[in-house]
Amino acid sequence: MNKTALITHIKSLLEERMMVAWNAMEAAQASANDQGKSSMGDKYETSRSMGQLDRNMHARQYEQVRQERLVLEKISENEIPARAAVGSLLETTAGWFFIGVSLGAVKMEEETVIAVSSSSPVGALLLGKSPGGKFEFMKKQHEIKALL
Repeated sequence: MNKTALITHIKSLLEERMMVAWNAMEAAQASANDQGKSSMGDKYETSRSMGQLDRNMHARQYEQVRQERLVLEKISENEIPARAAVGSLLETTAGWFFIGVSLGAVKMEEETVIAVSSSSPVGALLLGKSPGGKFEFMKKQHEIKALL
């Protein structure tokens, strides 16, 4: 498994999510702006308000993904720490894990990597562990085989 390629792949997935959220935010704003005033003033205000709520929801999603992208930018792709930290790629008896951003299962090189944030339950379990360290995942004991 290539850590640099994985980080590049995750960045591209985040870029796609940012673009989707941005486009949805713009569409919601345009929809809210296009609501023409009719004889039914309440209907106009409700539609405009709903459009603004949608826009705000997409703006929050965009900002969350942007913040996740910033976390990835701070990761040193070539550094291999002695213990698991943000940016670590771990090979375990439960499969591959990447501590960085919460994306869930990411397909890479015909392997599946579980991308978790350091604040997630699994990420918190893995932080500070070194090869040979044990952790519980899905009610089973697992071991860290390698740290990349």
